[in-house]
Amino acid sequence: MKASLKSPPTSSEVARRAGVSRTTVSFVLNNVRDQGISEATREKVLAAARDIGYEPNAAARTLAGGSTSTVALVIPKASHLYVDVFLAHLVASINEECHRYGLKMLIESSDDEGREPGAFVDLVRSRRIDGLIVVNPSLAGREYLSSIEDAGIPLVVFGTGMPDVGRYHTTGNDTSLAAKLAVNHLVSLGHTQIAFVNFAQPEYLAVNERERGWREAMADNGLPINPAWCAYADISAASGYRATQELLARKVPFTALFAGNDTIAFGAIKALKEAGLRVPEDIALVGYDDIPMAEFATPPLTTVRSDTISLGREAMAMLRALLRGEDVQNSPQPVVATQLVVRESCGAQLKAKK
Repeated sequence: MKASLKSPPTSSEVARRAGVSRTTVSFVLNNVRDQGISEATREKVLAAARDIGYEPNAAARTLAGGSTSTVALVIPKASHLYVDVFLAHLVASINEECHRYGLKMLIESSDDEGREPGAFVDLVRSRRIDGLIVVNPSLAGREYLSSIEDAGIPLVVFGTGMPDVGRYHTTGNDTSLAAKLAVNHLVSLGHTQIAFVNFAQPEYLAVNERERGWREAMADNGLPINPAWCAYADISAASGYRATQELLARKVPFTALFAGNDTIAFGAIKALKEAGLRVPEDIALVGYDDIPMAEFATPPLTTVRSDTISLGREAMAMLRALLRGEDVQNSPQPVVATQLVVRESCGAQLKAKK
């Protein structure tokens, strides 16, 4: 015998139970103020809704001007989720926090082909979300962030390096400082010819910040920078492989390589091996992110740890504070510090044995 599906409770039932009108129920459950509704009546309506298990429809709450309990996570390209372990972990971390606090999460992309620039702003205009976190915004996307910020919509920008950082609520690592950490480590091992394969094209703020760190570390150590030492990948290991092949094809000698993320480093290892070069005996290698597979690479990868889980939690904590109307101070300082994890790929252990 089939079990019958019980109809969900309605706002009319809440109104009858609380002894008020449906309009009053709508105002209370959508948190609409300035309607002359006493706190005692509010408590009565909320208690009645809890007692019968009534939950207002999200679309109706939006039309009434209330909360949708939905936030958006805006990433550069949806395809990056297939190949970028860091981004996938960040999404998982933020989604976990949303579940913890009873929020829903939408994932939108900002730079996918076939989409108009700034299309994610429609989420704000249509009032489908209460706030958003934007990950690694592009240079072109800054104008859209400005319009959202000017409109007073709760917004957290994930990643440092915003030229006008003072006006945004930002969180994340200082990626430039982290890049310096990696390059300085290679310099400490005696390397003076240090190539760099960045993790994406220089249309993104984080890409430029990571490159700035490489350049400043070289300059701080009095080392020249050959433009032929710099190449750009596109998030994936395959693109890191191709970019490293491009470096090698330039026939400009280098003894160390800083990879813009660990996935890029995996591709670099393959390209170097095919060229007859050993890591770390011939080329020292340092990655970025310390994704779970880094310690299982061949050789195990020296990398900069960025603690993705904590980063996601901090971004969500900041957004929740903004949603509650709290006074959150903008700060250009990173929330989560990075650290260098030394394994075999940089050659430090070989140097120690000599």
